[in-house]
Order: sequence, then structure tokens, then C-alpha cells
Amino acid sequence: MKNDRLMRDMKREALTRMEEAARTEDDFNAVVVQWDKRDANRERKERYHEISREEKTLHKDYHGGALIPPPFQHPYWRELLKGEFINYIYDNASEIWQVIEDQEIAVLVKSLTNKQKEVLFLSAVRLCTTAQIACYKEQTNRAVRKLLAAALASVRDKLAPLIREQGTQTTLAKREFLAWYDKEKVVVDSGDNG
Repeated sequence: MKNDRLMRDMKREALTRMEEAARTEDDFNAVVVQWDKRDANRERKERYHEISREEKTLHKDYHGGALIPPPFQHPYWRELLKGEFINYIYDNASEIWQVIEDQEIAVLVKSLTNKQKEVLFLSAVRLCTTAQIACYKEQTNRAVRKLLAAALASVRDKLAPLIREQGTQTTLAKREFLAWYDKEKVVVDSGDNG
């Protein structure tokens, strides 16, 4: 403990001497680099104490769509105690459609099967790999990839005609989706015929 304090004091004193001795532009740039390192370290320590969701983690207690509550030190509990309920309410595979902003896409996702919703939730919201999902659902990686691809294809195939009906009233993102979708269909169709 005393050694840590001594090291901090020595570094602080060294930085002060460096600042006072700086005369050229290179000397000042070296001082700025040192201050940037200190700021980065301070920000890292602050981030450690901020409330944030770990997007790439999945509770080990996930089985068949049921989640065992996370430990009390988890950010979910801190959010709940502060009165921030949104993340906790919609942390559910069967309710994934409620967090989708676009009404048309939400309706299409709502029409998916429960298995497809669960895989889509774990992939899109929890950012799990197909291998992780396969482990939790006790399936093969191939089966999970096939289920996820079927869910996405179902949504895309139903969404493309809906966007085309809107004509010029679509957003840029929807027009880009249509361009991508048409290109993918051409590639898939030419692959099937060749």
C-alpha cells in the first residue's frame, strides 16, 4: 500500500518537473502524452464504476427460455434500484418484437415461432455466437445456424414486398435493404441454376 502511494507521488513529481522543464514543442508534446495517459487511466477507472450492460455475456443459468436472476452485483440490479426498468422488462426472447422500432418489422418478428424468436434474441440482443447458442440450447451449431437463417430469411422475404408497396415514401435504410436484398436474390438464384 505504501509502495503504491510512493509510486504515485513519484510519478506526479516527475510529471511536474517535466512540465516545468519543457521549453521546446517536442517537450510540450511529451507532457501532453503523459497527461493523455493519465486521463485514459482515470476514464478507465470511471468506466469500471458506471452502469453498463455486458452485451456479449449470457447467464450460465439460461435453460429453455427461463433466466435465473443475475447476482446482486450485476448491473441489472443497480438499474432496478435506480428505477430504470426498461432493460429488465424487455430482456425476454418472446417479447423481442417490442424493442423493434419499425412497426412492420416488429409484426414480422412477432409472427416467428418461439424457437426462432429465442435464437434471434440470443443472436441480436445478447450478441451470442451460434456456438454459444448451441451450447445453451443443447443443439448442434449447424441446427442453430439453420434456425437463425430461416428466421432472418422469413422476415426479409416478407419485408421486401411491404417496402416495395410503399414506393417513394421509404427511408434510405429501407431502399438500401431492397438493393441488398435484390442483389442477394440474384446471387442465390444464379447459384441454384448453375
